[in-house]
This record gives sequence, C-alpha cells and structure tokens, in this order.
Amino acid sequence: MNKCIMDKRYVGWTVLSGLWRCLSVCLIILMPILESCSVIDEDLSGCEEKAKVDYELRLVTNMTTELTTKLTTKTDLKLAEELRDHLSGVFTDYAHDIDLSFYDTQGDSARLQHDEHFMDANQASYTLNLPMRQYMHLATANILDNPLVTLEDDDFCHHSILHQIERDTIDSHTTGIFTARQPMEVLGGVDQNFNVHLYMANCSATLVINPRGHSTEGIQVYATGFATGFQICDSTYIFSETSPIVRTTRLETKDGSREVGFCCVTFPSREPVENTTETRTVIETEEPFISEESDEALWAFHVYVPHQEPAGTRMKVTTTQSIVYVKRSQRAGEVTVIKVSLGDNGEIESESPEVSVSVTLDWKPGSTYNPEF
Repeated sequence: MNKCIMDKRYVGWTVLSGLWRCLSVCLIILMPILESCSVIDEDLSGCEEKAKVDYELRLVTNMTTELTTKLTTKTDLKLAEELRDHLSGVFTDYAHDIDLSFYDTQGDSARLQHDEHFMDANQASYTLNLPMRQYMHLATANILDNPLVTLEDDDFCHHSILHQIERDTIDSHTTGIFTARQPMEVLGGVDQNFNVHLYMANCSATLVINPRGHSTEGIQVYATGFATGFQICDSTYIFSETSPIVRTTRLETKDGSREVGFCCVTFPSREPVENTTETRTVIETEEPFISEESDEALWAFHVYVPHQEPAGTRMKVTTTQSIVYVKRSQRAGEVTVIKVSLGDNGEIESESPEVSVSVTLDWKPGSTYNPEF
C-alpha cells in the first residue's frame, strides 16, 4: 500500500483517538454537576431554593392590665403614665436588629447559614437562598443595643444562648429582647413561605412606695432572683448559684406627687418548685401571666432607706434595710407592680398576701445577705 495513504490513515486515527479521550474527560467532569441538580430522582439536597421567611414580633404582655388594676388613684395614674413612658422602648413590638441562624438537624447541629439584618419594624420579609434540606431555625432581635446581654456560642444550635453580663451588681436591660425557634424543611421546586413569630424573653418589675409623709430622699432599691441566661433552642432559662443584684431606676411624677417608683428590666424569675420545668410558658395562651403562689420567695426587692434618729444632742443617720420577698413568678413579657408603704423607722410595710417583708434596723454594709433563689 502507498506509504502516504497509510500515514494519512494513521494520523486520522490518532486525531479521532485524541478527541475521544478529550470527550471522555469532559463527561467525567460534568457528571457530578449533572447528578447534583439536574437528573430526575436524584438527591437534590445540595441545590439552593429561594424561601421567603416572614418575621413578626408578637408582644404578649399584661402591662395595660397591671397598670390599670394596681395604680388606680389620681396620684397612681400620674405615676402609671411615667412608668408607661419609661418602658415604652422595652415593651414594644419594634425590632431594630435581627439575627437569623439556620442549623443542621443531624449530628452536632452545626450552623449552616447565618444572616443579620436591621429590621427597624415590627415585621419584615426576607427571601433567602437555602439548600434543600431540614433545618432548625433560631432568631433573636434587639440584642445590639442591649449592653447587658450578648448572643454567644451560636455556631451550634443547642449551645446558642443569650448570656447576661457576669457581675455582682448590674444595670437593667435596655431593650425588649425577642426570640424564636422553628423547624423548617426547604423543598425543591415549590414556592414556600415560612411565618416566624418572635416573643419577648425579658420582663419588668416596679416597687411603688407610698411615703406617708416621710422623706424619700436617698432611698435605694435593688432587685434580685432572676435568670442570668436563656437557651434559645430549648426556650429554657439559666440561673446562677448566686443571683446578681439589679439596680432600679427611680420614677417620679413631674408635679412632685408623693409616690415614687423603682423600676427594673430583667430576665424572668424561677417558677414554683412544683413546676418542674424552667421553660418559657408565655406565648399566646389564654391567661399567660396567671401563676400559683409559691411556698417560698421566688424573687425580691432590697430597699435601703436612710433614717434619722436622736442621738444625744444631735441626730444620728442610720440605714434601714427591708427585703420584700415575692411569692409569685415573674414571667417573660410580664409587668409587675408591687405597692408598699414607708414606716416611721424607714421600714417597708405591705398588706399584700403575695409578699413578705424582713426588716433590719441600723443596717450596716457588712451585714448584707443575698438569699439564694
């Protein structure tokens, strides 16, 4: 055979062989892509879908009921208005910032996606690109402007916690904190809307003192017995061995009326011992703030009143300490008003069966006793 013809056949075969090898390599490279999101009846868990998630803050509170039933006199009404104004930035369904985490439901429940937004509203919708799979979704709102509370350990679902600053004495919370938890399953080829409701995680208590003609100058009031953290996924509060002391804010009416109030914003208290759970029960039940009276105190106000008494030819200034023990739980979203009176020696007096009072005359700082709740 002609040598030239044989060389052309050889060259042709070589070219075809090379093209075939190239095509084979390309198919091998393309196969994972085709298998991942295009082939029918294959696992589509790695494919992203657009899911619309609607967020709404649900403010479930007894503020109006508590103020209208506990503060009823003409003087009370003025103080109630001051208290309502003081708490207006806390008991509101307005969210400034919102933090969204989507977790795996298997293994160690690691976070798969994290989004942060400035919501600046009471409701908002976000369209998120989420791979098709099952998630546990956790959300928190109004954390950035609250220096007392931080979101920690949120890389894993069951570790995510709202953690309160660790000090012996702390200020009140400055914002109403809202949280949510919701299982979600993102499906393929389906337009999905998820509705997520966020509920309040902190609360407020106010001690209203009727001075009965005595001076209220220099009175200091603290509160104690409240949780120091909140596990978001489990909706469970955490209590330290020793409860921190929370400073209150003094409230007075603009016209100088006699009554004064001392208000704090904190996490809730414990439930009675017979209630074996520590979970947050306040969502949208018919009566979320009705609780049974405990046999023991669940939280307390510490009141320190300067008192003058004769000491020979001059007046001696002493301090009277009163601890107002409260036997009903303080729950998330709840506003509690405790009304008391001031006695002749600076002692706090109460006629309410829900509280009891212990008094120490001529109290010295070294005799401070912080009960464990």
